[in-house]
Amino acid sequence: MKKLLPGLAILSGCSSPAAHDAHGPHASHGDHAFHHRFENPSEWAKTFDAADRDAWQRPAELTLLLELSPGMVVADIGAGTGYFLPYLSPAVGDSGKVLALDVEAEMVDYMKARATKEGLKNIEARAVDPSDPALAPGTVDRVVLIDTWHHIEQRVEYTRRLAAGLKPGGSVYIVDFTLEASHGPPAQHRLSPAQVMEELTAGGLVAEVMTETLPDQYVVRGKKVSP
Repeated sequence: MKKLLPGLAILSGCSSPAAHDAHGPHASHGDHAFHHRFENPSEWAKTFDAADRDAWQRPAELTLLLELSPGMVVADIGAGTGYFLPYLSPAVGDSGKVLALDVEAEMVDYMKARATKEGLKNIEARAVDPSDPALAPGTVDRVVLIDTWHHIEQRVEYTRRLAAGLKPGGSVYIVDFTLEASHGPPAQHRLSPAQVMEELTAGGLVAEVMTETLPDQYVVRGKKVSP
């Protein structure tokens, strides 16, 4: 992955229509990644955690789709301000762990403070490189990228790194905006479910489109099948 300019991020929980619609892309390289600047988490929280987000993001439905159970390890990549943490944390329970990963150090600090404030004791928030989620080999049951996949460059190589971090039978879930959505990233940066499936398959996962009721988004799952 090409080195980003100072202050640019590609994995920073760009999880609201306003975040996409209000700003144009800074650059497009490799796999047509959409780069966006994410600074000042307290300000972004007004968007990422807006009251109307639940209506179109449907976090409870998505959490059920992940088929989480107590004791699992789930990685939320591009977790931003931690919007999904209150859903993921109780789903894996005290014996499980949620890895809240983001490239922005300020976002990570914000999530640490949020987890403490909300009593989410199984959260491990940390900063990661844009090109590498830094998952220890064979340690993660689920990986979720919410409104984040179109920000990533070299997505096939990134998938290989995700696959290496999964336990046998573990899965990656990509949630992103449809080509027809009334909001989301600019049209040239949107990805079809078919393209996402191709990228996950090329990275070594068995991909399928999931059934859901999201109004403007799709979910593609890539599963690590045991040899």
